Amino acid sequence: MHGQSALTTFLFTDIEGSSRLWEQEPERMRPALERHDAITRSAVEGNHGTVVKMVGDGVHAAFADPLDAVGASLQLQQSLADPEMTNGVSLRVRCGMHVGVHERRDDDFFGSAVNRAARIMCAAHGGQVLVSQAMAVLVGDRLPPGVALRDLGSVRLRDLASPERVYQVVHPQLRQEFPALRSLESIPNNLPQQLTSFIGREHDLTEVKKLLRNTRLLTLLGVGGLGKTRLSLQVAANVVDRFPDGVWFVELAGLRDERLVGQAVASVLGVKEEAGRPVVEALVKYVKDRQLLLILDNCEHLVHCCAEFAKELLRSGSRLRILASSREHLHVAGETTYPVPALAVPAPRQTNTVADLTQYEAVHLFVDRATAAQPDFRLTPQNAAAVAGICHRLDGIPLALELAAARVRSMSVENIAARLSDCFRLLTGGDRTALPRQQTLRASIDWSYELLSESERALLRRLAVFAGGCTLEAAETVGAGGDLDEKDVLDLLKNLVEKSLVVAEAEGERYRLLETVRLYAQERLNESGEG
Repeated sequence: MHGQSALTTFLFTDIEGSSRLWEQEPERMRPALERHDAITRSAVEGNHGTVVKMVGDGVHAAFADPLDAVGASLQLQQSLADPEMTNGVSLRVRCGMHVGVHERRDDDFFGSAVNRAARIMCAAHGGQVLVSQAMAVLVGDRLPPGVALRDLGSVRLRDLASPERVYQVVHPQLRQEFPALRSLESIPNNLPQQLTSFIGREHDLTEVKKLLRNTRLLTLLGVGGLGKTRLSLQVAANVVDRFPDGVWFVELAGLRDERLVGQAVASVLGVKEEAGRPVVEALVKYVKDRQLLLILDNCEHLVHCCAEFAKELLRSGSRLRILASSREHLHVAGETTYPVPALAVPAPRQTNTVADLTQYEAVHLFVDRATAAQPDFRLTPQNAAAVAGICHRLDGIPLALELAAARVRSMSVENIAARLSDCFRLLTGGDRTALPRQQTLRASIDWSYELLSESERALLRRLAVFAGGCTLEAAETVGAGGDLDEKDVLDLLKNLVEKSLVVAEAEGERYRLLETVRLYAQERLNESGEG
């Protein structure tokens, strides 16, 4: 089954500190978790709910009536209050609930309401039950005797979306006092609120968070428009608890002078430089004993300065972590890189049902943004092939997909798909408040092209003739000519790979350009007179 439905209430639960419990008492945790799962399932199903799936050490459940979700949460908390129910292991479970319209695919649920419920749960402490404003409105005058809602105020959740007014469900037999919620307000940060939802990338979020535990400098790599900035912000929001001295976002895209990098960081951190002394000295003192995460966003045009700056700070503060985003490596000792992939797209010329297509992140993003642009838009059997074609031809690049989706205001998706051969003329009109290079697809690739050397530009142009990719030998043959010797092509090709403009496949046996980059390079080739 697929489609949208009426209001559904979603419940998420999680065992607080489960990793520590597994490390300390692995033998006792196995039967304890089995009992926990049985108790949880009984509470959900005994209150007319459906277990959608067990998630880690918790549950994702759905209810037709929000009051049933509250009843299930309270039953669960009361059952788990006695450690004897879970093999003598005290399990402190946190619960979060929200109600809204969802998308259903087969036996799973998707959509902003589902994500919001999960984020509300993440704000709770073990033993605490939280509900959203929408839930409070629907159950406020229907609660059983003795049960009440405590208004905890408006909080910023870790989806970086608009604040949510949150309420605690209070029961006379359960703990009622808890520390401040685990919201973005609980840790110092300057993470900006986002105006659109974060779509997909669950695997990337998991992997980047894992890498950030084991490295002090992590660089997210990728061509412009892939969503590196958005991914870094979401990762930061998810790991804010690890950094008691804050999570700090420094936007470098608007800087042209390398000397201003240190000033930009100092401004964000509130660090004052000493008269007559370099600002980096003040920053070194500041980070020395602090546990914080610094996000350096858009480093590629200041890469040498960013590399030196990161190196100096990391030497000074052993508890400092830096998460950078760039179109090329910083090349600093100890740097770990994570190539940010494009969003998953349907295979070309493959027949897909609507349900099939919604499994792809690129389709999900396109439909979400198209619906925002034109609220009546729906993915249907009639337009499914056109949407799949758009997502494939735009390589699953989020910026390109968002620009295409904005065209739904005035064009059918069939017309959009038919005009993608002239994608640079079509994909314009992005966010007016964004930097110019983030407003059109051409400007995004222009930015990368202008950062190349003349030799790198020449090779990129010539690689445009390979619509299906090429071997190293073919690249050397076609790339050589004019001021380019064949022996230079290997190093130049390596540079283009490191600058995220060429994709190395099959362990370096083949190379290809993303289709959008290839079309751009073809235009430049024609302009140069070399074509």
